[in-house]
Amino acid sequence: MKVFLIGAAGGVGRRLAAALIAHADTATGMIRDPEQCESVAQWGATPIAGDLIEDSIDELAAKLAGHDAVVFSAGAHGTGRDFTTLIDGKGVEKAATAAARAGVSQFVLVSAFADSERDKGFGDGFEHYIRVKRGAEIYLTRTDLDWIIVRPGHLLDGAGDGLISAGSHCARKISDARTWPGSSSRPSTTPTSTAPSSK
Repeated sequence: MKVFLIGAAGGVGRRLAAALIAHADTATGMIRDPEQCESVAQWGATPIAGDLIEDSIDELAAKLAGHDAVVFSAGAHGTGRDFTTLIDGKGVEKAATAAARAGVSQFVLVSAFADSERDKGFGDGFEHYIRVKRGAEIYLTRTDLDWIIVRPGHLLDGAGDGLISAGSHCARKISDARTWPGSSSRPSTTPTSTAPSSK
């Protein structure tokens, strides 16, 4: 399987690239900063230059062409409301549209699960971040892509144990689970999609 990583230089993207290579899949990692090229390559992904904000939909679609899936784990990382909107929000919309245009039907969005922390005085910037994340999720669920939305809790830098704990609010729409990395032994399934909350 050939997977295109948007956010390849981040903690999730780097680890995912290594996991894909370990499963005999291939990964292409989009980087905006040329200085990230060596780091992304060290984790096993093939670097490709791109800018989620500046690239047009057609330019991004050209990069995605020939891949089987897209994983979006990019984020503004506290650089301000405008970048949060452009990357975590509009960036997802652009990537999903480009994926559909390129014929890449499978799309994984690494979002955020922080609704329990809302209205606790973290400030308008945090509230804006969650609103943008939820808006991006809703946009994705309304596309014809085969999508999975992952809402991780706290992201840690330590070594993982290879296990996950999936809550009851698992949002997904998968046409065939056998086509996803690491799931070749699972039977074909079409689970009921659960749309995320718009709050």
